[in-house]
Amino acid sequence: MSLTTRVAVIGVGNEFRHDDGVGWAVVAQLAERAEARPLPSGTALLVCDGDPARLITLWEDADLAIVVDAAHAHPGRPGRLHRLKVDDGQLSQTGTATSSHGLGLGNAVELARLPGQLVVYAVEGADSSLGTGLSAPVAAIVEPLTDWIATEISLHGPGRT
Repeated sequence: MSLTTRVAVIGVGNEFRHDDGVGWAVVAQLAERAEARPLPSGTALLVCDGDPARLITLWEDADLAIVVDAAHAHPGRPGRLHRLKVDDGQLSQTGTATSSHGLGLGNAVELARLPGQLVVYAVEGADSSLGTGLSAPVAAIVEPLTDWIATEISLHGPGRT
């Protein structure tokens, strides 16, 4: 991560485990969109397999880190989106979604030096078996989520927090 990175968008997951690849899909769509409508300078689009040490390294020194990950919830509703943010060092959320990875994102947050702001978009998945491609309800949230993240990045421009 460069010291000039103001915003880090990190897709977490595994693109070879169906819906667990939603974070990677959103980052790929943001990159494709940026070809026509560039993101503000200092924006890094990154992917991570969910390893907490790698995740912490990717958001280190960012003013804003936006993490997109697949989630499991009980009861679950595939494609449902949860927006979580860190307040006063605590991962606050609504609902009961948790990361699809062994060590939860909350654990990484507790272990890490946090970015200036941390926002997590957790998308409930339907299928994390081996294979490529997102289920229909998860694929349907990728485009609107990409739009929301692009807006969030633009609102975090110079002089804004």
